[in-house]
Amino acid sequence: MSLNTDHIRVTHAGSLPRTPELIAANAAREADGITPEFLDLLETSVVDIVRRQKDLGIDVPNDGEYGHAMSNSVDYGAWWNYSFARLGGLEPTTVDRWADAEVHRSTPGNIVLTSFPDRRDRQKFNDAYNDPSSGILAHRKSVAQPKIAGPLTYTGQDLVASDVTNLKTGLQAAGLTEGFIASLSPGSCARVANDYYKTEEELVYACADAMREEYKAIIDAGLTVQLDDPSLAESWDQINPEPSLEDYLNFIQLRVEATNWALRDLPEEQIRLHVCWGSWHGPHTTDIPFADIISSVLQINAGGYSFEAANVRHEHEWRVWEDTKLPEGKVIIPGVVSHATNVVEHPELVADRIERFARLVGRESVIASTDCGLGGRVHPQIAVAKLEALGEGARLATKRLWK
Repeated sequence: MSLNTDHIRVTHAGSLPRTPELIAANAAREADGITPEFLDLLETSVVDIVRRQKDLGIDVPNDGEYGHAMSNSVDYGAWWNYSFARLGGLEPTTVDRWADAEVHRSTPGNIVLTSFPDRRDRQKFNDAYNDPSSGILAHRKSVAQPKIAGPLTYTGQDLVASDVTNLKTGLQAAGLTEGFIASLSPGSCARVANDYYKTEEELVYACADAMREEYKAIIDAGLTVQLDDPSLAESWDQINPEPSLEDYLNFIQLRVEATNWALRDLPEEQIRLHVCWGSWHGPHTTDIPFADIISSVLQINAGGYSFEAANVRHEHEWRVWEDTKLPEGKVIIPGVVSHATNVVEHPELVADRIERFARLVGRESVIASTDCGLGGRVHPQIAVAKLEALGEGARLATKRLWK
């Protein structure tokens, strides 16, 4: 990620709302496989979404994650589920990611990681989570999760090549040169049931070796890869009972080291890391503080670090940069627009949020973004309004910072 020279650049965190036509085509794809008609629609859709991002003031767009396969046509779940179509060694199960709480594995430090329904946030607010009128579960749909039954291999060469080609076509048509493609991190890849690898270390490094092929394909094409890694922060809420901070940092250190193994010899300037606390619309009172993990996050060999900073549970954490030095030549990509509320941020507020970070790390080192992907999390019309506010807020901040 290059530094800003004359303005605050704008990007976002990945997923963008799909059109009804593309959602229907993805549903048909699950039944019929990839057809020439689907590929034509996908290319046209990516070219269109790149153009629209440019019109909204996005300097560093992506493909909307349109090439990522959706599970049961669940828009917001594609960031994780897409990998199931690109990995060998998986076996289908009937386990529902939301309905069936399972203990996946034990790790050193007596850490036991459980699946989504057993979150401590869910336990604490059990009545709210089980009340359909609360709105917390408005986006929840049944999602069957596979298990690892054999050695993991990367089988998505044609799919990632399609992602690359479509984004580059879109960039060229829009007159842009810089773009990114999101890809699953080793730690997040490893968050499935495992019946094959004997140790946690073997599992995570197998994920690193498999996903490295996707990272390299994106980078070799001259694009930036974004590693989606909510596992660094979000796993804290899925560990029962709550661990000591020391044990948790040891738990994520394995994921940090495996990620760097996957990124070995790859150029940091074409790598950005996305960290979040999970995109579900819940209370989030059991999230781990950013200050507790920021040193671990910065160990990952990336040129840019994306994180939530508009979410009201984490907005105050801009202050961590008062005591944390950003390594020279790197950038932060704070979310200054939230995916977790239908309220559209005022551009003045967006500008204020940007300026806070610029005062601490320098105007050249801040790229304005969203907290997380907007696709499937807010209505498409609201998503567009949020991106408009993001672009306008960045322009306001630029006027103030480049006086």
